[in-house]
Amino acid sequence: MTESSTTATDALDPTEWNLPDSEICSAALHLVNTTSSSPLSNHCVRSYVFGREIAAAWGLQGGVDYDDETLYLACLLHDLGLTDYGSGDQRFEIEGADAAARFLREHGGVDDQVITTIWQSIALHSSLGLGHRFGTVQAISTAGISFDVDGMGMENHSPDFIERVTTTWPRHGLGHALGDAIARDIREHPHNPMKAPPFTLPGHLNEALNGAPAIVFADVVANAAWGDRSEDK
Repeated sequence: MTESSTTATDALDPTEWNLPDSEICSAALHLVNTTSSSPLSNHCVRSYVFGREIAAAWGLQGGVDYDDETLYLACLLHDLGLTDYGSGDQRFEIEGADAAARFLREHGGVDDQVITTIWQSIALHSSLGLGHRFGTVQAISTAGISFDVDGMGMENHSPDFIERVTTTWPRHGLGHALGDAIARDIREHPHNPMKAPPFTLPGHLNEALNGAPAIVFADVVANAAWGDRSEDK
């Protein structure tokens, strides 16, 4: 389903960008680089770099207000559900969260609360408005991941910084590559309707890219077993 990538990160000195480089972080980076396409692996690292920058703008400091390694792992592993390592019948965010938790437990030495934080960050990363209510890492990771996709708030970052990041980790048409990866993942697991539930990012992309019938809330009400009718009519 995915081709392994060789990215700028493979030969990158972590100290140049002050990336966490503990044993678990290095193992996670290797996993992502060997299971993800280049657009996705670069996206995962950029999400951390942007998230850290956004956190600083919020007045938050790694090692003081949040654990930097936990943030790095949450961002780095957040798209495992779109790889052969993590893909399955559930929506990709949940599969990715489960795969990340499995990887961390198998590696060993990671506190259960840290694993829970990473699981929540990944499971919630496409559900804007939710992650920030769960904790600081969840909020920062969602912000960094979202920024790398939609670029909202670009004016708050210097052009030189953006250029440095995207030169080190090229985008490779991320927006299109990400949409295609999610749509392909849905096609490869057609038997569970919860793979792409209505009113979710996977559901939207299933309609937009896979030609699935568009569903609106009125359809849900009209087809419900309750037979509800509006009392205003």
